[in-house]
Amino acid sequence: MKILVVGSGGREHAITWRLAQDTEKHELFCAPGNAGTTALATNLAIGAEDVSGVVAWAEANKPDLVVVGPEAPLCKGLVDALQKIGVKAFGPVQAGARMEGSKRFAKEIMDAAGVPTGRAKTFTDAEAAKAALPEYGLPVVIKADGLAAGKGVIVAETTEQAEAAIDDMLVDNKFGAAGAEVLVEEFLHGEECSILALVDGENAVLLPSSQDHKRVFDGDKGPNTGGMGAYSPAPVVTDAMLPDIKARIILPVVRELKKRGIVYRGVLYAGLMITPPGGKTALSGSAVNVVEFNARFGDPETEAVLVRLGGNFAQTLLNVANGCLKDSDVVVKPEVAATVIVASGGYPGSYEKGKALSGLDKAAEVPNAIVFHCGTKAQDGATVTAGGRVLSVTGMGATLREAVDTAYKAVDLISFDGAFHRRDIAHRAFER
Repeated sequence: MKILVVGSGGREHAITWRLAQDTEKHELFCAPGNAGTTALATNLAIGAEDVSGVVAWAEANKPDLVVVGPEAPLCKGLVDALQKIGVKAFGPVQAGARMEGSKRFAKEIMDAAGVPTGRAKTFTDAEAAKAALPEYGLPVVIKADGLAAGKGVIVAETTEQAEAAIDDMLVDNKFGAAGAEVLVEEFLHGEECSILALVDGENAVLLPSSQDHKRVFDGDKGPNTGGMGAYSPAPVVTDAMLPDIKARIILPVVRELKKRGIVYRGVLYAGLMITPPGGKTALSGSAVNVVEFNARFGDPETEAVLVRLGGNFAQTLLNVANGCLKDSDVVVKPEVAATVIVASGGYPGSYEKGKALSGLDKAAEVPNAIVFHCGTKAQDGATVTAGGRVLSVTGMGATLREAVDTAYKAVDLISFDGAFHRRDIAHRAFER
């Protein structure tokens, strides 16, 4: 197949890499890709959010499939635009992408579908939002309604922190249009995990569970990031829980969207909170609650999940786009995977770009390790940093300990000025 992957991060490198593992050899393109995808595909000078540019290329080059990685082009209607010119695309249409693009909309869908989730209210007035805080107790979650690059969720431990977050969004406009509405939401107790489901408009097939690490520092300290590492499977999700998650969370959302005229095809990513036996459950009374939905593959979860998939990945994605997904399309290998993010100094705050990377070749030689590029570019014959999250290094093994050790063995061979990473990826699984 001729396939275009839209995006430039570790997720898109992992998608491109997995497509390249198929027995059938595909002609692969990335828009715009990064320094890592150049070994697998032809990078195009088209930005991921350049909807008209992607559509023009697709119209001229007639790919068999376009795989849209990031949420922003989905929310801008890239899939809708591709459908209009008769090009198959993997990813939801703009109306479906609102499951990620608007947290208020996602809550409305969950409430209508009877999906367990934390209680929440939406506000556009800062004082009204602050006045509602006593209803939720502490800690309390303040969320920007729109897309905020993974940084629009604040878990406030004190009333002062909650009020400051509300002011940041509604008064000081720090999140722009994304923070024009805020959700004040019940804090959910337990352990988070990620479930990525392939959805063809009617049916859903769950991919292996995973768990990521949102906080920037070891011990889950510091501010939230886009994710500092992940591992798959997540022990907090047992095999016995998966049918219930599909039946009570994924399929009801798909059906509710269809009732509203939205045929959802692509990935429906459920961020779940699992409350242990005897723990404090949400007001829903359920031990499994939805924290959020995303409309695409997670990052860095994708780098830990896709390496565990067998079968014909391109055909599976095309079956999703065509509305004919089968359970047998998803083949899971027994190996365990762990991913470590190597980030730029200062991330998730301000950081410098253009730092030369060394050790990539040596890291790539580590058995069962794969180095995915997140924020890199080729410059004057070298690979340099171009983002906050720079590399996503995945290790595989028969056990989680083997996978984690392999990932760190490769990470320790890589260096650039200011580089840092967490040393405790998968600590929750080991503590169990």
